[in-house]
Amino acid sequence: MPRTRHTAAFALITVAALTLTACGSGDPAASSAGTGPAGKGKFSTVDVVSSVKKNEAAAKLLPADVRDSGTLTIASGVGTPPGAFYLEDGKTLSGADIEFADAAAKALGLELKREVASFEAILPALGSGKYDLGTGNFGVTDERLKTIDFVTYINDGQGFAVRDDSKLKDVTDLTQLCGLTVGTSAGTTFEATLEENKHVCADAGKEAYDVKTYADQAAVWISLQQGRSDVVMSTINGLRYAVTQQKGLRFLSEFKRLDVGFAFKKGTPLAPAFQAAVNGLKTDGTYDRILQKWGTKGSAIEASQISPPEIG
Repeated sequence: MPRTRHTAAFALITVAALTLTACGSGDPAASSAGTGPAGKGKFSTVDVVSSVKKNEAAAKLLPADVRDSGTLTIASGVGTPPGAFYLEDGKTLSGADIEFADAAAKALGLELKREVASFEAILPALGSGKYDLGTGNFGVTDERLKTIDFVTYINDGQGFAVRDDSKLKDVTDLTQLCGLTVGTSAGTTFEATLEENKHVCADAGKEAYDVKTYADQAAVWISLQQGRSDVVMSTINGLRYAVTQQKGLRFLSEFKRLDVGFAFKKGTPLAPAFQAAVNGLKTDGTYDRILQKWGTKGSAIEASQISPPEIG
């Protein structure tokens, strides 16, 4: 989706990604270091990446040709805060996913050449060699591990949100969705989970739920606001933030936790270096500063792993 449409869609649902204080509000709370979200729709504007020092031990793990070139190509999926989103200018990317990638690259002495791509296009493009790595809050699943390697940096997962008038109290079993319309983003683990488990309603003798997918997360929210979806499924962190920015919506419940990681083609030689870089960011405090800035301290992991099995 072009940036102009992306920006317009955000305006329609009043998600405050387009009024964040990175453009400078003069609000001291919004620019205070390490305070995390500074009020509704505002995040700290403190720079937590530029001070990252090169991690020589991690950089030595890079393939020689990568060290020599000093660059990697990265595909970034853009959604909503706090993961990855456009600032008010409709051009500048921000968010936790963006900063974790930039911080890891800086620790490795690398420059990232970033291209924005749709979520569903990124993983296949890694296998073809179009990109060296990708970000997009990609959850580590056993199915993805067949063709993709991951270097984990947070733990997020799947959750649900509804309108305030919904009778749903939580979703611990997908049979609770039977007879409802579920909105979600195309090419995601949410779509896969819903499609793979559609049979649960028939197995229980109930009407199947209907899955509506959208190429843009803003469109998912619009479908809920306008009543075309009864419930939406998305990232836990994204849902928790988004419902604070939209009247009449509420976070429903977590459904499943997943490790989230940088994505690479299977067998990549880059994984050990990125794992060491993430763990180095944990040691020097950058990791915690990024999480605190974006209000996602609950997503911290103990240590980065390479392609761990899917969380049960």
